[in-house]
Amino acid sequence: MSHATHAAAPHGSRRTYLIGFLLSVVLTAGPFWLVINHVFDPQTTALAIIVAAVVQILVHTVCFLHVNTSSEGGWTLLAYAFTAVLVLIVIIGSLWIMYHLNSNMMPMMGSGMDAQP
Repeated sequence: MSHATHAAAPHGSRRTYLIGFLLSVVLTAGPFWLVINHVFDPQTTALAIIVAAVVQILVHTVCFLHVNTSSEGGWTLLAYAFTAVLVLIVIIGSLWIMYHLNSNMMPMMGSGMDAQP
């Protein structure tokens, strides 16, 4: 009986996982520390949290999901990019709908509604 050997997906080394873990901890604890200690004003703190979140997404993508630009990872990168575009469309569309929701609502009837039984 012969055993078929399949090319396994490339896995990261222990060093890659350790670097990814340490960066994830720093990128999680850093914004938490900024909020707890009120280091910046609220707008700057929100911007720092957003930047840390984007960097953490990239760290997870490279260190744990092993998405890269190599020929083997091309389809994975393409699928990841397609997913990112869809997520952006959903987020931007949701924000647009919520922003314009007030203008699309029916106006209130005023004080005449109080006189009805």
